[in-house]
Amino acid sequence: MTAVVDKPPVRKPSAWAAVPRPVWEEEPSRAGLAGKGLVLTLACLGILFPLWIVVVTSVSSRKTIDEAGGLVMVPKGITLVAYRELLSGGQVTRAAIISVLVTLVGTLFSMAVSVLCAYGLSRIGSLGHRWLLMLLLATMFFSAGLIPTYLLVQSLGLTDSYLALILPSAVSVFNILVLRGFFMGISQELIDSARIDGAGDFRILWQIVMPLSRAVLAVITLFYAVGYWSAWFNASLYLNDQNMMPLQNVMIQLVQKQEAPVGLGQAIKTGQLSGLAVQMAVMVMALLPVAVLSPFVQRHFKKGMLTGAIKG
Repeated sequence: MTAVVDKPPVRKPSAWAAVPRPVWEEEPSRAGLAGKGLVLTLACLGILFPLWIVVVTSVSSRKTIDEAGGLVMVPKGITLVAYRELLSGGQVTRAAIISVLVTLVGTLFSMAVSVLCAYGLSRIGSLGHRWLLMLLLATMFFSAGLIPTYLLVQSLGLTDSYLALILPSAVSVFNILVLRGFFMGISQELIDSARIDGAGDFRILWQIVMPLSRAVLAVITLFYAVGYWSAWFNASLYLNDQNMMPLQNVMIQLVQKQEAPVGLGQAIKTGQLSGLAVQMAVMVMALLPVAVLSPFVQRHFKKGMLTGAIKG
């Protein structure tokens, strides 16, 4: 009778374990690793240091800014008076609310149009999909120009309307092509089996295609949201009412034209507020949403963008 020998348990490789290198790739030297670390550290400092100065200056008192002669690098005399005054219901508060609403509505509308268009173009047998695809590609290389676009918006009665901030730039052909490439990579057998079970196109799109495309949908949503949040040209072109201006246009007036927001001009003149602190505070308010949302979508960038681009 043979004895049973217990085999040692097999350990699964840790997720943090180093990936084995190909046989043709040399092991990195210590000098190479140190050089890469130094370059990455300098790059991070080059990005974070200006942001640090902006944030510290925005929370500094007028006395601290005057002593520093401008931008503040070392926090001293921290105060939130600039943010409190900006968010007290004046022009900046109204502009921030407008930017948030335009970003939300515009992103939802752009994603709805882009997803529907991309799904239709990803079905090879759909009616006229080749001609529609060629038409969309042509718009990437040929544009009517600024004046015809303005005349079209004016003829539609969209001037001095919030729709002028959404409709002229609602769809990006590049984003549609990325979505189309990702949708084409979904197994056709899975879609055919759903059709056999009686599912229609909208149900297939909603219950099968979109859940499998969360990565690319997250990336494209971020692209649209950042585009709407950072947009300023359409507002300066199509809006004449200053009360309708989004946050980016108010920031331009404050930083470039040195025009204080409504309600803060007297406070700056009397010395209660520093104009530089107000400028930096508006910059922080404009950068904060993007800085907060980007890390949550960062993990989807590689899968969403590369897969959609390669399979397209």
